[in-house]
Amino acid sequence: MPYVEKGMTVGLFGGSFNPPHDGHRLVSEIALRKLGLNQLWWMVTPGNPLKDTSKLPSLAERIALSEKLNHDPRIKITGFEASLNTAYTAQTLAMIHKRNIGVNFVWIMGADNLASFHKWQNWQIIAQTFPIAVIDRPGSTLSYLSSIMAKTFDYARVDENDAPALAHLKAPAWTFIHGPRSRLSSTAIRDKTTNQ
Repeated sequence: MPYVEKGMTVGLFGGSFNPPHDGHRLVSEIALRKLGLNQLWWMVTPGNPLKDTSKLPSLAERIALSEKLNHDPRIKITGFEASLNTAYTAQTLAMIHKRNIGVNFVWIMGADNLASFHKWQNWQIIAQTFPIAVIDRPGSTLSYLSSIMAKTFDYARVDENDAPALAHLKAPAWTFIHGPRSRLSSTAIRDKTTNQ
């Protein structure tokens, strides 16, 4: 895990980053600015349990591409989840929490993930481990309100204007952050490469 000190505010942005792209970087820039983060970790995962990983490039390759794309020293590219031997986000977050007492973490996710968030293993435990910042994505602005996660934790929603305080709140707490949106997606990039 990247080095952190007590009192720091850190965003956790997990994904397969297959491939990483400017949309990921835009989400990171918005999160850093709106949440007042000291660091943002790109947690490049060994693979998504909900997706076919048979054609997934190696972890080392995806980390190298992510590092090439990022130049902000606050963004830390890491693949430590593979060494933890945790297949699910809830397990990984529990381990991060245990090893970093006194650090204020926020789980960062794109709004496009909200529709399926309730399918993640122990998704309610994830929401109760760290506050969550949901970053707007094209086509997801209105649909997020109807997601099971948004309905289940409606009582814990924090106004976007209070986003800088989110990391210091006790979970469950979440907010929806609007901002510039990128239409780029890893799936679309992979599909375009495959069809050429």
